[in-house]
Amino acid sequence: MRTSGLAAALIAVVIASFGTSEAHAATPARSTRVSVVAAFYPLAYVAARVGGSRVEVSDLTPGGSEPHDLELTTTRRDAIETADLVIVMGHGFQPAIEDAAGARSHGTVKVLDALPIDAGRKRAVDPHVWLDPVLMQDIVALEARALSKVDAQRRAAYTSRADRLRRELASLDADYRAGLANCDRTLLVTSHEAFGWLAARYGLQQRGIAGFSPENEPDPRQFAELSDLARRKHVTTIFTESLVSPKIAETLAREAGGLRTDVLNPIEGLTDRQRRAGDDYFTLMRANLRKLRRALGCP
Repeated sequence: MRTSGLAAALIAVVIASFGTSEAHAATPARSTRVSVVAAFYPLAYVAARVGGSRVEVSDLTPGGSEPHDLELTTTRRDAIETADLVIVMGHGFQPAIEDAAGARSHGTVKVLDALPIDAGRKRAVDPHVWLDPVLMQDIVALEARALSKVDAQRRAAYTSRADRLRRELASLDADYRAGLANCDRTLLVTSHEAFGWLAARYGLQQRGIAGFSPENEPDPRQFAELSDLARRKHVTTIFTESLVSPKIAETLAREAGGLRTDVLNPIEGLTDRQRRAGDDYFTLMRANLRKLRRALGCP
């Protein structure tokens, strides 16, 4: 089920971006609304969908910015301290933001700590759990419980909206399972290792030029090995992403035999252009699926 352009536009209005209106987002919520501060787009999107019009959601990461690089400004600290609920990823995805959130006495959710993932898989954690539609359903349930805890009177409404969103995510999961079945190739080569959870869910293998952060520099020896692997596995596409430079991925594509490059979106944030176009988590996930199917030779 694709979120309509109108629904996406309404959500965009609900989510206040710190890129343009930090002072507004730092203002304490009106008594009739719950103020939620989310560290970056996927968490803000879920909060807006589950919370509806009775929740005011502020996204700490400006649109079109890389969330790994987010700094703790005075305005962001004030917003974190005054919000009814703060939602962060945890495990060092945004260290300064998470430290400030952790200093609160109540009303803080660290998603990676709360998700039902076994300790072994949480080790050097790949934080990009929202790219797995099944784990995204768990994030929805987690945020619905957190909202219900700070605003028990609206528990039924939060639960209802969460159930609706989880059904949409289940449909997205079914589309991925069907769309990525019986592909000619299963190796996914990306600019950084943001797609491990998605790959594991749908029987793919991911190899990233960098590690979990796009700022990591690739090791020259590993770079050469990856170029050779791409040749041997008949890879057709090296995936880059929208919020970081494509230069390293383009270099690998040339060295691996003139492969094509394409953007696979880790959905860490929306650009202004994407917002104007009505894009959201679902439209971008389905765009990713189309690109994966083409690159992997799926029937």
